[in-house]
Amino acid sequence: MARGPKKHMKRITAPKSWMLSKLGGNWTTRPSQGPHKLRESIPLSIILQHKLKYALYAREVQMILADKDGNIKVDGKVRSDFGYPVGLMDVITIDKTRENYRVLYDVSGKFILKSIKPEEAKFKLVKVTQKKVGPNNVPYIVTNDARTIRYPNPEIHANDVLKIDLETGKVVDFIKEEPGNICYIVGGNNIGRVGLIQHRERHLGSFDIVHVKDSNGKHFSTRINNIFTIGKGKKSLISLPDDNGLYLTALEKKQAREHHEEQQQKQ
Repeated sequence: MARGPKKHMKRITAPKSWMLSKLGGNWTTRPSQGPHKLRESIPLSIILQHKLKYALYAREVQMILADKDGNIKVDGKVRSDFGYPVGLMDVITIDKTRENYRVLYDVSGKFILKSIKPEEAKFKLVKVTQKKVGPNNVPYIVTNDARTIRYPNPEIHANDVLKIDLETGKVVDFIKEEPGNICYIVGGNNIGRVGLIQHRERHLGSFDIVHVKDSNGKHFSTRINNIFTIGKGKKSLISLPDDNGLYLTALEKKQAREHHEEQQQKQ
């Protein structure tokens, strides 16, 4: 029987959200232990080699990360670990190229890097997963990126979203999971979609269900664990992906493509 943590991963068993080809070899980088779960994160080496195309081989990724200048920062901290797990809403900063990216999902559940401005790269959104009282009656909350915050605002509860200043690590603002607020789906069949919260069904002993309506007028529902509030009202605090979180059927994609071609011909 094997002992200790696994250190290897075959490419065929890698999560589909990484978008790795089957013919690129037998092995891939296994995420290290970190703030995100294995199936909810992507290694830093995959981002640099396959997403940003800054390296052709894994050896070149190691050289980039080992540079004393601290080329790659995640959430404002220099990361040199080859397999550091980067997850949802994490901010990747590359000082030499003056690039900033936020890790998001598209409507097909694949990881994407959304280019953001320097002002937006100064904060990130995290979701409260637990609210408890520790030793000596010290209240604390735990977020989805493994942050533990002591003595939080009494109005903050589980499933609320916090706006964190990456320089100080302090809570700047918080967003309640209330009807009328814009939300982002981070799991389930509707992953990557964006819409307004309509109402919440409470099911004692089971998962609460939240009903959402997108900007196209389509209604869908998902578990409350998959809801990530990203703004108060209809205004989002973060830049949305290029698809704006709208799921289109095959027919709607065809119509949109034909409309785009007609517009180009008229020009």
